[in-house]
Amino acid sequence: MSLADLCAALMFFGVVAYAIFAGADFGSGVWDLLAGDAERGGRLRHQIDKSIGPVWEANHVWLIYVLVFLWTAFPKPFAAMITTLFVPWLFVALGIVLRGAGFAFRKFAETLGQARFYGAAFAASSLITPFFLGMIAGAIASGRVSLEHGGLITSWTGPTSWVGGVLAVLTCSFLAATFLAADSHRGGDHELARYCGRRALVSGLASGAVAMIAILPIEADAKTLADGLQGKAAPFVIISAVAGLFALWRLRTERYARARVGAVIAVAAVVVGWGVAQYPDLLVDHATIADSAGARSTLFGLLIVFAIAAVTAVPAMIWLFVLVNRSEWASDTHQAPLAP
Repeated sequence: MSLADLCAALMFFGVVAYAIFAGADFGSGVWDLLAGDAERGGRLRHQIDKSIGPVWEANHVWLIYVLVFLWTAFPKPFAAMITTLFVPWLFVALGIVLRGAGFAFRKFAETLGQARFYGAAFAASSLITPFFLGMIAGAIASGRVSLEHGGLITSWTGPTSWVGGVLAVLTCSFLAATFLAADSHRGGDHELARYCGRRALVSGLASGAVAMIAILPIEADAKTLADGLQGKAAPFVIISAVAGLFALWRLRTERYARARVGAVIAVAAVVVGWGVAQYPDLLVDHATIADSAGARSTLFGLLIVFAIAAVTAVPAMIWLFVLVNRSEWASDTHQAPLAP
Protein backbone atom coordinates (compact mmCIF):
# COMPACT_ATOMS: atom_id res chain seq x y z
CA MET A 1 0.00 0.00 0.00
CA SER A 2 1.38 3.39 -1.00
CA LEU A 3 1.45 6.44 1.23
CA ALA A 4 -1.39 7.99 -0.78
CA ASP A 5 -3.48 4.81 -0.46
CA LEU A 6 -2.91 4.79 3.30
CA CYS A 7 -4.07 8.41 3.59
CA ALA A 8 -7.13 7.62 1.48
CA ALA A 9 -7.95 4.60 3.65
CA LEU A 10 -7.67 6.64 6.85
CA MET A 11 -9.84 9.34 5.33
CA PHE A 12 -12.47 6.79 4.34
CA PHE A 13 -12.41 5.43 7.88
CA GLY A 14 -13.79 8.83 8.87
CA VAL A 15 -16.50 8.52 6.22
CA VAL A 16 -17.61 5.19 7.71
CA ALA A 17 -17.58 6.59 11.27
CA TYR A 18 -19.60 9.63 10.23
CA ALA A 19 -22.11 7.47 8.37
CA ILE A 20 -22.72 5.35 11.47
CA PHE A 21 -22.62 7.81 14.36
CA ALA A 22 -23.86 11.01 12.72
CA GLY A 23 -26.23 8.90 10.63
CA ALA A 24 -27.96 7.68 13.78
CA ASP A 25 -28.23 11.28 15.00
CA PHE A 26 -29.74 12.51 11.74
CA GLY A 27 -32.17 9.62 11.71
CA SER A 28 -33.32 10.54 15.21
CA GLY A 29 -34.35 13.90 13.81
CA VAL A 30 -36.40 12.14 11.12
CA TRP A 31 -38.32 10.23 13.80
CA ASP A 32 -38.70 13.44 15.77
CA LEU A 33 -40.35 14.93 12.68
CA LEU A 34 -42.77 11.97 12.42
CA ALA A 35 -43.47 11.65 16.15
CA GLY A 36 -46.71 13.61 16.13
CA ASP A 37 -47.91 16.47 18.31
CA ALA A 38 -46.50 17.45 21.70
CA GLU A 39 -48.61 14.94 23.61
CA ARG A 40 -48.13 11.90 21.39
CA GLY A 41 -44.51 12.58 20.51
CA GLY A 42 -43.26 13.82 23.86
CA ARG A 43 -42.08 10.46 25.10
CA LEU A 44 -40.08 9.67 21.97
CA ARG A 45 -38.59 13.17 21.83
CA HIS A 46 -37.55 12.83 25.46
CA GLN A 47 -35.66 9.63 24.58
CA ILE A 48 -34.10 11.27 21.52
CA ASP A 49 -32.80 14.12 23.69
CA LYS A 50 -31.28 11.63 26.14
CA SER A 51 -29.76 9.43 23.45
CA ILE A 52 -28.10 12.02 21.24
CA GLY A 53 -27.78 15.01 23.58
CA PRO A 54 -24.28 14.23 24.91
CA VAL A 55 -22.78 13.13 21.57
CA TRP A 56 -24.40 14.95 18.63
CA GLU A 57 -21.74 17.67 18.49
CA ALA A 58 -18.87 15.21 18.91
CA ASN A 59 -20.08 13.18 15.94
CA HIS A 60 -19.47 16.09 13.57
CA VAL A 61 -15.76 15.79 14.34
CA TRP A 62 -15.71 12.97 11.78
CA LEU A 63 -16.96 15.26 9.01
CA ILE A 64 -14.31 17.83 9.86
CA TYR A 65 -11.72 15.04 9.93
CA VAL A 66 -12.72 13.84 6.45
CA LEU A 67 -12.74 17.31 4.91
CA VAL A 68 -9.35 18.22 6.41
CA PHE A 69 -7.83 14.94 5.21
CA LEU A 70 -9.26 15.45 1.72
CA TRP A 71 -8.18 19.09 1.57
CA THR A 72 -4.65 18.36 2.78
CA ALA A 73 -3.88 15.06 1.05
CA PHE A 74 -5.83 15.50 -2.19
CA PRO A 75 -6.21 19.26 -2.80
CA LYS A 76 -7.23 19.16 -6.48
CA PRO A 77 -10.13 16.68 -6.04
CA PHE A 78 -11.19 18.63 -2.95
CA ALA A 79 -11.32 21.88 -4.93
CA ALA A 80 -13.24 20.22 -7.75
CA MET A 81 -15.73 18.59 -5.38
CA ILE A 82 -16.42 21.76 -3.40
CA THR A 83 -16.68 23.96 -6.50
CA THR A 84 -18.80 21.64 -8.62
CA LEU A 85 -21.04 20.54 -5.76
CA PHE A 86 -21.30 23.95 -4.16
CA VAL A 87 -25.12 23.91 -4.08
CA PRO A 88 -25.64 20.60 -2.22
CA TRP A 89 -22.76 21.42 0.13
CA LEU A 90 -24.54 24.69 0.92
CA PHE A 91 -27.67 22.76 1.89
CA VAL A 92 -25.59 20.36 3.99
CA ALA A 93 -23.94 23.22 5.89
CA LEU A 94 -27.24 25.05 6.33
CA GLY A 95 -28.87 21.88 7.63
CA ILE A 96 -26.10 21.23 10.15
CA VAL A 97 -26.28 24.79 11.50
CA LEU A 98 -30.08 24.93 11.70
CA ARG A 99 -30.22 21.46 13.19
CA GLY A 100 -27.82 22.33 15.97
CA ALA A 101 -29.58 25.60 16.72
CA GLY A 102 -33.01 23.96 16.76
CA PHE A 103 -31.89 21.09 18.99
CA ALA A 104 -30.20 23.42 21.48
CA PHE A 105 -32.83 26.17 21.60
CA ARG A 106 -35.79 23.78 21.92
CA LYS A 107 -34.66 22.87 25.42
CA PHE A 108 -34.91 26.49 26.55
CA ALA A 109 -38.06 27.57 24.71
CA GLU A 110 -40.33 29.73 26.83
CA THR A 111 -43.56 28.77 25.07
CA LEU A 112 -44.95 25.70 23.34
CA GLY A 113 -44.99 27.63 20.07
CA GLN A 114 -41.29 28.37 20.32
CA ALA A 115 -40.55 24.74 21.18
CA ARG A 116 -42.49 23.60 18.11
CA PHE A 117 -40.66 26.08 15.89
CA TYR A 118 -37.22 24.97 17.08
CA GLY A 119 -38.26 21.34 16.98
CA ALA A 120 -39.40 21.72 13.37
CA ALA A 121 -36.06 23.29 12.46
CA PHE A 122 -34.20 20.40 14.12
CA ALA A 123 -36.35 17.73 12.50
CA ALA A 124 -36.46 19.21 8.99
CA SER A 125 -32.70 19.84 8.98
CA SER A 126 -32.10 16.25 10.07
CA LEU A 127 -33.85 15.18 6.87
CA ILE A 128 -32.18 17.73 4.59
CA THR A 129 -28.56 17.10 5.58
CA PRO A 130 -28.28 13.33 4.98
CA PHE A 131 -30.32 13.65 1.79
CA PHE A 132 -27.88 16.11 0.24
CA LEU A 133 -24.85 14.22 1.55
CA GLY A 134 -26.23 11.18 -0.26
CA MET A 135 -26.68 13.23 -3.41
CA ILE A 136 -23.05 14.38 -3.17
CA ALA A 137 -21.90 10.77 -2.86
CA GLY A 138 -24.02 9.83 -5.87
CA ALA A 139 -22.59 12.67 -7.95
CA ILE A 140 -19.03 11.54 -7.28
CA ALA A 141 -19.85 7.85 -7.79
CA SER A 142 -21.53 8.51 -11.15
CA GLY A 143 -18.48 10.34 -12.52
CA ARG A 144 -20.15 13.74 -12.79
CA VAL A 145 -17.38 15.51 -10.84
CA SER A 146 -14.11 16.03 -12.69
CA LEU A 147 -10.99 18.08 -12.08
CA GLU A 148 -12.30 20.54 -14.66
CA HIS A 149 -15.39 20.98 -12.48
CA GLY A 150 -18.86 20.73 -14.02
CA GLY A 151 -22.42 22.01 -14.05
CA LEU A 152 -23.64 23.48 -10.76
CA ILE A 153 -26.98 21.69 -11.16
CA THR A 154 -26.51 18.79 -13.56
CA SER A 155 -23.52 17.42 -11.65
CA TRP A 156 -25.60 16.38 -8.63
CA THR A 157 -29.09 15.74 -10.02
CA GLY A 158 -28.47 12.49 -11.91
CA PRO A 159 -30.24 9.19 -11.09
CA THR A 160 -27.41 7.94 -8.85
CA SER A 161 -27.58 11.12 -6.79
CA TRP A 162 -31.30 10.71 -6.16
CA VAL A 163 -30.73 7.08 -5.21
CA GLY A 164 -27.95 8.15 -2.84
CA GLY A 165 -30.11 10.80 -1.19
CA VAL A 166 -33.08 8.49 -0.60
CA LEU A 167 -30.88 5.65 0.66
CA ALA A 168 -29.05 8.00 3.01
CA VAL A 169 -32.30 9.12 4.66
CA LEU A 170 -33.66 5.58 4.93
CA THR A 171 -30.39 4.21 6.27
CA CYS A 172 -30.12 6.96 8.88
CA SER A 173 -33.73 6.33 9.92
CA PHE A 174 -33.04 2.60 10.26
CA LEU A 175 -29.93 3.19 12.36
CA ALA A 176 -31.64 5.73 14.59
CA ALA A 177 -34.73 3.65 15.27
CA THR A 178 -32.56 0.64 16.12
CA PHE A 179 -30.37 2.69 18.47
CA LEU A 180 -33.42 4.27 20.11
CA ALA A 181 -35.04 0.86 20.60
CA ALA A 182 -31.89 -0.43 22.32
CA ASP A 183 -31.60 2.68 24.52
CA SER A 184 -35.27 2.55 25.50
CA HIS A 185 -35.06 -1.14 26.32
CA ARG A 186 -31.96 -0.63 28.43
CA GLY A 187 -33.71 2.22 30.25
CA GLY A 188 -36.67 0.01 31.12
CA ASP A 189 -39.23 1.57 28.76
CA HIS A 190 -40.17 -1.59 26.89
CA GLU A 191 -43.25 -0.08 25.27
CA LEU A 192 -41.18 2.68 23.68
CA ALA A 193 -38.57 0.09 22.68
CA ARG A 194 -41.21 -1.90 20.79
CA TYR A 195 -42.50 1.32 19.21
CA CYS A 196 -39.01 2.20 17.93
CA GLY A 197 -38.34 -1.42 17.00
CA ARG A 198 -41.38 -1.51 14.70
CA ARG A 199 -40.19 1.64 12.96
CA ALA A 200 -36.71 0.20 12.63
CA LEU A 201 -38.21 -2.87 10.95
CA VAL A 202 -40.19 -0.77 8.49
CA SER A 203 -37.28 1.54 7.62
CA GLY A 204 -34.89 -1.42 7.36
CA LEU A 205 -37.19 -3.22 4.93
CA ALA A 206 -37.63 -0.01 2.96
CA SER A 207 -33.85 0.46 2.79
CA GLY A 208 -33.39 -3.05 1.47
CA ALA A 209 -36.15 -2.64 -1.11
CA VAL A 210 -34.77 0.67 -2.39
CA ALA A 211 -31.25 -0.80 -2.52
CA MET A 212 -32.53 -3.64 -4.71
CA ILE A 213 -34.44 -1.28 -7.01
CA ALA A 214 -31.42 1.04 -7.18
CA ILE A 215 -29.46 -1.60 -9.09
CA LEU A 216 -31.16 -0.52 -12.33
CA PRO A 217 -30.43 3.24 -12.25
CA ILE A 218 -26.91 2.67 -10.95
CA GLU A 219 -26.21 0.17 -13.74
CA ALA A 220 -27.37 2.70 -16.33
CA ASP A 221 -25.91 5.86 -14.78
CA ALA A 222 -22.76 4.78 -12.90
CA LYS A 223 -21.16 1.94 -14.85
CA THR A 224 -17.84 2.03 -12.97
CA LEU A 225 -19.56 1.85 -9.60
CA ALA A 226 -21.91 -0.90 -10.76
CA ASP A 227 -19.03 -3.02 -12.07
CA GLY A 228 -17.15 -2.56 -8.81
CA LEU A 229 -20.16 -3.50 -6.66
CA GLN A 230 -20.66 -6.65 -8.71
CA GLY A 231 -16.94 -7.48 -8.67
CA LYS A 232 -14.34 -6.58 -6.06
CA ALA A 233 -16.85 -5.06 -3.63
CA ALA A 234 -19.34 -7.96 -3.83
CA PRO A 235 -18.18 -9.52 -0.52
CA PHE A 236 -19.03 -6.30 1.32
CA VAL A 237 -22.44 -6.15 -0.35
CA ILE A 238 -23.10 -9.71 0.83
CA ILE A 239 -21.92 -8.90 4.35
CA SER A 240 -24.21 -5.87 4.43
CA ALA A 241 -27.19 -7.93 3.29
CA VAL A 242 -26.55 -10.70 5.84
CA ALA A 243 -26.00 -8.21 8.68
CA GLY A 244 -29.13 -6.31 7.68
CA LEU A 245 -31.22 -9.48 7.73
CA PHE A 246 -29.73 -10.36 11.12
CA ALA A 247 -30.67 -6.93 12.45
CA LEU A 248 -34.25 -7.30 11.19
CA TRP A 249 -34.53 -10.74 12.79
CA ARG A 250 -33.26 -9.45 16.12
CA LEU A 251 -35.65 -6.50 15.93
CA ARG A 252 -38.51 -8.92 15.29
CA THR A 253 -37.54 -10.92 18.38
CA GLU A 254 -37.01 -7.76 20.47
CA ARG A 255 -33.28 -8.35 20.98
CA TYR A 256 -32.47 -4.73 20.36
CA ALA A 257 -28.85 -4.61 21.51
CA ARG A 258 -27.94 -7.38 19.06
CA ALA A 259 -30.01 -5.71 16.34
CA ARG A 260 -27.91 -2.58 16.83
CA VAL A 261 -24.73 -4.56 16.16
CA GLY A 262 -26.21 -5.96 12.97
CA ALA A 263 -27.38 -2.52 11.84
CA VAL A 264 -23.94 -0.98 12.40
CA ILE A 265 -22.22 -3.79 10.47
CA ALA A 266 -24.74 -3.53 7.63
CA VAL A 267 -24.23 0.21 7.20
CA ALA A 268 -20.45 0.03 7.63
CA ALA A 269 -20.18 -2.78 5.05
CA VAL A 270 -22.21 -0.97 2.41
CA VAL A 271 -20.19 2.25 2.85
CA VAL A 272 -16.91 0.32 2.67
CA GLY A 273 -18.25 -1.51 -0.38
CA TRP A 274 -18.89 1.83 -2.08
CA GLY A 275 -15.28 2.86 -1.42
CA VAL A 276 -13.85 -0.44 -2.65
CA ALA A 277 -16.07 -0.36 -5.74
CA GLN A 278 -14.66 2.95 -6.94
CA TYR A 279 -11.04 2.27 -5.91
CA PRO A 280 -8.51 3.42 -7.11
CA ASP A 281 -10.52 6.45 -8.21
CA LEU A 282 -11.09 9.37 -5.87
CA LEU A 283 -13.28 11.14 -8.42
CA VAL A 284 -14.75 8.27 -10.40
CA ASP A 285 -13.45 8.11 -13.99
CA HIS A 286 -11.50 11.36 -13.54
CA ALA A 287 -8.92 11.29 -10.73
CA THR A 288 -7.13 8.39 -9.08
CA ILE A 289 -5.71 8.41 -5.57
CA ALA A 290 -2.12 8.13 -6.80
CA ASP A 291 -2.36 10.83 -9.47
CA SER A 292 -4.15 13.42 -7.30
CA ALA A 293 -2.21 13.04 -4.04
CA GLY A 294 -0.27 15.95 -2.61
CA ALA A 295 3.44 16.09 -1.85
CA ARG A 296 4.95 13.11 -0.04
CA SER A 297 6.12 15.31 2.85
CA THR A 298 2.54 16.59 3.26
CA LEU A 299 1.13 13.06 3.36
CA PHE A 300 3.75 11.99 5.88
CA GLY A 301 2.98 14.98 8.09
CA LEU A 302 -0.71 14.17 7.90
CA LEU A 303 -0.04 10.64 9.15
CA ILE A 304 1.93 12.04 12.10
CA VAL A 305 -0.99 14.29 13.04
CA PHE A 306 -3.36 11.31 12.70
CA ALA A 307 -1.18 9.25 15.05
CA ILE A 308 -1.20 12.05 17.64
CA ALA A 309 -4.99 12.38 17.40
CA ALA A 310 -5.39 8.61 17.65
CA VAL A 311 -3.80 8.58 21.11
CA THR A 312 -5.45 11.77 22.38
CA ALA A 313 -8.82 12.60 20.84
CA VAL A 314 -10.02 9.09 19.95
CA PRO A 315 -9.77 7.64 23.51
CA ALA A 316 -11.69 10.68 24.79
CA MET A 317 -14.48 10.08 22.25
CA ILE A 318 -14.61 6.38 23.12
CA TRP A 319 -14.89 7.23 26.80
CA LEU A 320 -17.71 9.67 26.01
CA PHE A 321 -19.68 6.93 24.27
CA VAL A 322 -19.00 4.53 27.15
CA LEU A 323 -20.43 7.04 29.61
CA VAL A 324 -23.46 7.71 27.42
CA ASN A 325 -24.25 4.00 27.18
CA ARG A 326 -24.02 3.32 30.90
CA SER A 327 -27.32 2.49 32.52
CA GLU A 328 -27.52 5.65 34.61
CA TRP A 329 -27.93 7.74 31.43
CA ALA A 330 -31.08 5.83 30.60
CA SER A 331 -32.50 5.38 34.09
CA ASP A 332 -35.00 8.23 33.77
CA THR A 333 -38.18 7.25 31.94
CA HIS A 334 -40.88 9.69 31.00
CA GLN A 335 -44.18 7.90 30.62
CA ALA A 336 -46.50 9.54 28.12
CA PRO A 337 -48.83 8.32 25.35
CA LEU A 338 -47.25 6.99 22.18
CA ALA A 339 -48.44 7.62 18.67
CA PRO A 340 -49.94 4.52 17.06
